[in-house]
Amino acid sequence: MAEEPIEEEAQRVFEALDGAEAMTDHLARARVIGRLLKDQAERNKRFQEYRRKVVLDLRAQGVSYRKIAAELGVSLGTVQDIERGATRWTTRPKKEQGDG
Repeated sequence: MAEEPIEEEAQRVFEALDGAEAMTDHLARARVIGRLLKDQAERNKRFQEYRRKVVLDLRAQGVSYRKIAAELGVSLGTVQDIERGATRWTTRPKKEQGDG
């Protein structure tokens, strides 16, 4: 898989968020944080779908869960949850009594 400057891109986002937190005008900081929270709630749905599409595409190519997990930097269980469309632990199907 192609390696892009993942850390560099993530770092730019983190620095922007740090900048919002560091604002000295408390009212302005609260307004910025409000906008960020609203945007992020909407954006998370798209982000989850982007990531799920990648997982589904890789699985269709026969890539193993373990390889996908390593590439994405997540656990094998997380990859399986992504594939199922689970977005939180609360959406993970419950085990039947006696399973495990």
